[in-house]
Amino acid sequence: MPEPRTFLMGKHPAPLPGDLRYCKNHMWCRPGTDGPHLFGFTSYAVRLMQDVYFLEWRIEPGLVTAKQEIGYIETQKATSGLYAPLEGRIVRFNAALLEDPGTINVDGYGKGHLFEFRGDLADTLDVDAYFTHLEAGWDATQRILKGQVNKMSDDE
Repeated sequence: MPEPRTFLMGKHPAPLPGDLRYCKNHMWCRPGTDGPHLFGFTSYAVRLMQDVYFLEWRIEPGLVTAKQEIGYIETQKATSGLYAPLEGRIVRFNAALLEDPGTINVDGYGKGHLFEFRGDLADTLDVDAYFTHLEAGWDATQRILKGQVNKMSDDE
């Protein structure tokens, strides 16, 4: 099993467990051996979003295509759609998040998981490949974040 990694977002560490698989849309996957796979937001995604305030599922569990909109999320930083990371079947959404979406902020790799899924994980990344993906996009992400901070300052 690969060693865990930590991606530094400026001064803020984003831990990446080595036993998980990762998707380019910043979701993690805990592969199930005999049961469904669990999916959730990576610590990188949670750090970018900051506090999650509201979550809503837009579909019922069932077959999904990659990049299909499955829900809606409201955070301190943005309001946006949630998209399926892969093609497959969503078995069950984490209903507890509808009552307390803040669980994503405090236990993102545990009780804050988003859904259970059955499907092929061939298009997921191991921790090292995901870390490389984060490194490759970090400069652009920082420019976007700085632009948002500057825009918020101008609005005040």
